[in-house]
Amino acid sequence: MVRVLSLLAVLFFSCTAAEKPKQQHHLPLQEKTLKTLVLVNDYFMEKYADYTQPSYVGRYRPSNIWTRGVYYEGLMALYSILPRETYYEYTFNWANFHKWDYRNGPSTRNADDYCAGQTYIDMYRLSPDPERIRKIKANLDMLVNTPQNDDWWWIDAIQMGMPVFAKLGKTLNEQKYYDKMWDLYEYCRNKMAGNGLYNPEDGLWWRDGDFIPPYKEPNGEDCYWSRGNGWVYAALVRVLEEIPANEKHRNDYISDFLAMTKALVKCQREDGFWNVSLHDESNFGGKEVTGTSLFVYGMAWGVNNGLLDRDEYLPIIIKSWNAMVNDAVHPNGFLGYVQGTGKEPKDGQPVTYDSMPDFEDYGIGCFLLAGVEVYKLK
Repeated sequence: MVRVLSLLAVLFFSCTAAEKPKQQHHLPLQEKTLKTLVLVNDYFMEKYADYTQPSYVGRYRPSNIWTRGVYYEGLMALYSILPRETYYEYTFNWANFHKWDYRNGPSTRNADDYCAGQTYIDMYRLSPDPERIRKIKANLDMLVNTPQNDDWWWIDAIQMGMPVFAKLGKTLNEQKYYDKMWDLYEYCRNKMAGNGLYNPEDGLWWRDGDFIPPYKEPNGEDCYWSRGNGWVYAALVRVLEEIPANEKHRNDYISDFLAMTKALVKCQREDGFWNVSLHDESNFGGKEVTGTSLFVYGMAWGVNNGLLDRDEYLPIIIKSWNAMVNDAVHPNGFLGYVQGTGKEPKDGQPVTYDSMPDFEDYGIGCFLLAGVEVYKLK
């Protein structure tokens, strides 16, 4: 009898232990996820109620710079699942204040400048006033009609600029925008700084030509900056959302998305976050929200759209999302562990629960993008 009881006890505890990982990977309730997103966004909208106010960090920058453009990408995603009038007004008034224009006007070739165009197009789709996209079209037509393909010399530009082409191409049903988008992406991927900024062996990207080997991290590995790779990963998602199923380069984008996904999973920390240096945890290692948010955004979108296996990737997504919600979100909605602006692991430090980045907007935008895709998971 004692032996039977002992055997039953072993079986009970074995089953309990086997079940624990599954319990940890249950999806959070949608209402809880939405509540978190609203909290974080309300913090930002209340603190930055004056959407016209420029930044004076280092120098004057108007409020339609790329950092704010990324925030509005997140806000428009939130609006798609919670269409509050205050979100629409906050976005419309910001865009209208800037006359639906870029920081340096429609003649700019700097992708950071035309990041705001993603939101202008979203607003045009809600209310198709031609003025909302007139300057975007003028800008992209200029890029289409000139031969340069080397504008995107840093990988952040892929997220700032690439989705604008995809969105306008879909909106106007014009193949020429898809074609130019591919030319710019392919040059950055395969030709920039010699042989391109993408390393197919590792499935990851060097931020720009300064980080191509022989440049190495302190541990001897290649330098793959988390947020930089996050920008590319998010851009692929935003492009795949827009382009037709039969677009001639769609499978190329999918191939890169899947290769990056496999590479990123290998780099995830035990606590669910990613380090700022993907291959060197000793180089300013620690929790970081922006890269982690962009990776969660991409993986959750991949599951939602059938490109990634749910059983394989859901535990990874939920582990990361729960880590951010539990460890980074303050009671008032402030988002901790956001690396400030820069281009490599050492920039924007220190990154802690209480540290204030030089710009808050893009970190919140990334977090909103991730949370909306988590919310959509079933």
